[in-house]
Amino acid sequence: MKPDTPFSSPPSLNAPTAVPLRSRRQWLRMVGGTGLSVAGLAMVPDVRLFAQQVQEFIEGPPVPDVAPEQLSPHVWMVYAKDGFPTAENQGLMASVLFVITQKGVVVLDTGASLQIGQMAIRMIKKVTSKPVVAVFNSHYHGDHWLGNHAFVEAYGKDLPIHALAHTREQIAGHEGNLWRSLMERWTNQATLGTKVFAPNNTVQHGQVFDYGDVQIKLHHYGRAHTPSDLCLEIVQDKLTYIGDIAMDNRIANMDDGSYLGTFKYYDAIQKAAGDQLWVPGHGRGSKTLLDTYGTFMRGIYEPCEKAVKEGVALDGAKARVLQDPRVASRAKTMDGFDSNIGKYTSLAYLEAEKEAF
Repeated sequence: MKPDTPFSSPPSLNAPTAVPLRSRRQWLRMVGGTGLSVAGLAMVPDVRLFAQQVQEFIEGPPVPDVAPEQLSPHVWMVYAKDGFPTAENQGLMASVLFVITQKGVVVLDTGASLQIGQMAIRMIKKVTSKPVVAVFNSHYHGDHWLGNHAFVEAYGKDLPIHALAHTREQIAGHEGNLWRSLMERWTNQATLGTKVFAPNNTVQHGQVFDYGDVQIKLHHYGRAHTPSDLCLEIVQDKLTYIGDIAMDNRIANMDDGSYLGTFKYYDAIQKAAGDQLWVPGHGRGSKTLLDTYGTFMRGIYEPCEKAVKEGVALDGAKARVLQDPRVASRAKTMDGFDSNIGKYTSLAYLEAEKEAF
């Protein structure tokens, strides 16, 4: 994944509230020279605001509480209503799910920052006094796992954080620090203080984790949104958390993905799991989500596939995609449509070209 492409239209980085880095460092040196603490100087009215800004330079501000919603007998969600990271939403763009079991709480994705993870922990404690006993990371895009920091901080470094092998490798490697720095930039430093905590346990397709009254079954059927998308079926509840292989009302990032792989993934997981409430990382879940989002995705890929077969250039393929009723019907309401449809049509065209040769 290229550093500037997880979202093709990053938010403005010119928010007026940030204190220049050099000024903050100079102020910290001044504090050290006086022997006074930041907290002590903060009691002085003239420097109270500046002290607050210095603290936020060291660690971003807390994320406001989002009341958890119960989706099924065992599953709750801290819902993220915004599809893209901004200074205003502080990176809260991917939902955090948690499952309350006899053996404790299992968290499905942890959010985009230390601060979001801390907020999610506060919300879990509003619902249950049980400790978090495990975390699962669905894939390596940072809006789904940077909150690991908060859970390690709260429950210890031995807390099991599960992911597929490729996801572990990506987070522990280049992708980890890349996503940490990108999220800081996109949120105007609201996520500062977040550290990379990669998953510490490798899982595989078909594994079933037994938490007493709840079993969680793992699904992976190849490249879809990324090469390593992990979907988690809460067996007793007939609910499956699908991460980013489908979205409710947002055009998905396909930089690391495959259209044909996505269609194959949908077919395989529906055959394996049957009737489910499909819950995405972005947006609301439904029993028809894979069908409705798959229809939209086919509206992008199939005109490109036909254009390649007929020797029509990319511009002509884009025109066909925009005219396709499966795409046109979503154009006015889908988050990120205008800024992303051109790019992801291009990716569909390239994939269709590759398949043709």
